[in-house]
Amino acid sequence: MPLEGEYEPSPQQWVRDQVERYEATGGREANTLRDTGLPVVIFTTRGATTGKVRKQPLMRVEEGGVYAMVGSQGGAPKDPAWVANLRKHPDQVTVQDGPEPWDGVAREITGEEKAQWWERAVAAYPPYAEYQQKTDRVIPVFLVERRP
Repeated sequence: MPLEGEYEPSPQQWVRDQVERYEATGGREANTLRDTGLPVVIFTTRGATTGKVRKQPLMRVEEGGVYAMVGSQGGAPKDPAWVANLRKHPDQVTVQDGPEPWDGVAREITGEEKAQWWERAVAAYPPYAEYQQKTDRVIPVFLVERRP
């Protein structure tokens, strides 16, 4: 069951448009990052401070039905807002990779597990490596698995 509550669209118009089109077509359209042809997944989280439902398209990094959420924000000095959302509400995330969304549970990873997933992430979206070099912060990675 997808997260319920008041939805607050992204302040960025292109994100709002992509999420709307992706959901309206069950992922048949707006399923890549702009003009790159690289696939994205829509992740829905609960706002850490507002409690509102937030949606963000992120690069598709998946292995065996487990999805990674990479908090790169293009190498910006601060984490994207959804990182705080997951840290506060790790059990309130929905994944939509195609027509059927599903409920998941997220956990932040570190160490060897993160190193393995980081390699997968960079293989899926090579600019991640550049983004890490651009920032002093350690880019967080979360894994999302289906809720039992």
